[in-house]
Amino acid sequence: MSQLFEIQEWARILRSRIIETSHKAEMPHLGSCLSCTDILATLYHSVLRIDATNPRAVTRDRFILSKGHGAPALFQVLAMRGFYPEAMLDEYGKDGGVFAEHPPTPDHLPGIEAATGSLGHGLPMGLGMALAGRIQGHRYHVYVLLSDGECNEGSVWEAAMLAASQRVGNLCVIIDFNKWQATGRSEEILALNPLAEKWRAFGWHACEIDGHDIQAILDSVARFPREDGKPTAIIAHTVKGKGVSFMEDDNNWHYRIPTAEEVVLSKKELGVTV
Repeated sequence: MSQLFEIQEWARILRSRIIETSHKAEMPHLGSCLSCTDILATLYHSVLRIDATNPRAVTRDRFILSKGHGAPALFQVLAMRGFYPEAMLDEYGKDGGVFAEHPPTPDHLPGIEAATGSLGHGLPMGLGMALAGRIQGHRYHVYVLLSDGECNEGSVWEAAMLAASQRVGNLCVIIDFNKWQATGRSEEILALNPLAEKWRAFGWHACEIDGHDIQAILDSVARFPREDGKPTAIIAHTVKGKGVSFMEDDNNWHYRIPTAEEVVLSKKELGVTV
């Protein structure tokens, strides 16, 4: 079985599990989870140098889900990678459990690097981790997944300036550019384009890809880190609700919970046994 096919299968299964969990736990942000599923599947299947049996290894790569509302997707992919039993996810959304709308602190769940959800904080934390690795002589990489709306935050650009000025070449940002924010189109709320040019102007290597093209994701991260020490920004053009026709590019799925019937319809579209 080819690497590309395996990642595509991971993404298909992830989408199905995310939708089913959203229904059972009555948790929102489904559209935002589905837009970054291919990115997460690719990173956790084939890119990140991590070990589920030693989740706090000093030399591990770090991944921060700065768009913390995408936590349901991260929780599922961590289970698939073996950080905890998939049966634990039955506790999702229950009182006293560790699975909530956003990632908990690292002490509460293996594989989590930072509690996120207050947008704009993930990149500064990732920058700190990347600098620490360089200072301590470790060669790990740090990946931070941002939402496009999150790029409205000034703290993102403060961190971007510092990362470039310090030539933090072991830092890679991936922007889940699904063109929506909580209440409207990203471009209508605050003009983001030309987004790649903005990152380049701040001193980063920047490229644009189809965020649902597994090979394009693999190729873009393969070019990181660069020898000149510049940090890397990958603008991944995605579709909110990707994978299910009646959810795609519909911002209502930022908050809507799927019905039992919609779960069945989604699984049929994804080719997953109901």
